[in-house]
Amino acid sequence: MPTTRIEKRTVDRATPGVRDTYVWDEKLKGFGLKLTPAGKKVYLVQYRLGGRKGRTRRVTIGEHGRVFKDGDTLTPDKARGEAKRLLGEVAAGRDPADARDRAQAESTLGEVLEQFLSEHADTKLKNSTAGEYRRLTRLYVLPAFRHRRLGDVNRSDVARFHHGLKHKSYQANRSIALLSKFFNWCEKHGLRPDGSNPCRHVEKYKERKRERFLSEQELARLGEALRAAEQNGSASLLVIAAIRLLTLTGARLSEILTLQWGHVDFEHQQLRLPDSKTGQKSIYLNAPALEVLAALPKLEGNPFVICGDKAGNHLVNLQKPWRRIRKIAGLDDVRIHDLRHSFASIAAGGGMSLPVIGALLGHSQPQTTQRYAHLSADPLKAASDVVGERIAAAMLAGQKPDPVVPLKPVKSN
Repeated sequence: MPTTRIEKRTVDRATPGVRDTYVWDEKLKGFGLKLTPAGKKVYLVQYRLGGRKGRTRRVTIGEHGRVFKDGDTLTPDKARGEAKRLLGEVAAGRDPADARDRAQAESTLGEVLEQFLSEHADTKLKNSTAGEYRRLTRLYVLPAFRHRRLGDVNRSDVARFHHGLKHKSYQANRSIALLSKFFNWCEKHGLRPDGSNPCRHVEKYKERKRERFLSEQELARLGEALRAAEQNGSASLLVIAAIRLLTLTGARLSEILTLQWGHVDFEHQQLRLPDSKTGQKSIYLNAPALEVLAALPKLEGNPFVICGDKAGNHLVNLQKPWRRIRKIAGLDDVRIHDLRHSFASIAAGGGMSLPVIGALLGHSQPQTTQRYAHLSADPLKAASDVVGERIAAAMLAGQKPDPVVPLKPVKSN
């Protein structure tokens, strides 16, 4: 294993490989740096208990550049100081890993999960994802594991929890995904042993993708309901505009609700979103969508297109007015997200290719757009009919017509 002086220059120049690699300090025996394939640089100490034949143990000090226990970021010098302290414990006959394991085992999952949500989800994930994590935590995870000690939770516990939600397969699978990320985070921060994630090998339930597309007749009913709400004032103009924009652009709900006037490019007929579920994104505006935007007022001091009740904020809840409008339209089973599906279904039915549809919707993976492939059946069938007719005509060219044989009259008895 390579040895060198672990200092800032060494850490900065270290490059990851295809698997975990280690660099050990040439001066302080047992002090090391682990590089993961993802590029993470983690300080650690390694030591042996009970002489040459004793057990080898490792204790993670922390990730380079992250906040350390004194509140400052972890540097090579700070990591070296902590390594000396830990190795001093070993020299005195104590096992730092054992003390760490005992302390961590006493922490409850609920306590550590809140730390995960605060330090990871709230600061590094999108607001919608962090909100979903907290919803799953509140409704499903904490009732099952709040007071369980972190070190005691095993695979049978997680499998039993998952089975208990079998009547809610989608929520069960999302909860397992959350727990898996949480336990990976625990391992990364040395709160559980490496490779101890109890969610591994817990088989998720099969999920059927819900496909609900509005027909042209249903779109007509939705249009009538929106015009009626506009005339009688049962919904605000901004709510109506939001629903129309969702229907006309195929955008996600969060993209329309958080849309700012600074993102609207009337000249190039685009919405230029600096951030979305799939990163930076452009949404192309057709003439009806441009009409909707051009008719909306701009409120002074509020950068959002779909303004909320609070000054300077965007509209937060579209679900309640949507439920009222869809009831009037006789579309009680239609979710807001189905408007996005309907946009794609109209595109597919019009003969547009799947790559074009994926680009319009901002899909990052071609597989996501593949769900609309079957909707292109009619244009494909028409194309096949044209090809078939031409091939048949070519194959029959020059063929003499069959002689016409007159039918003999049938004598009646």
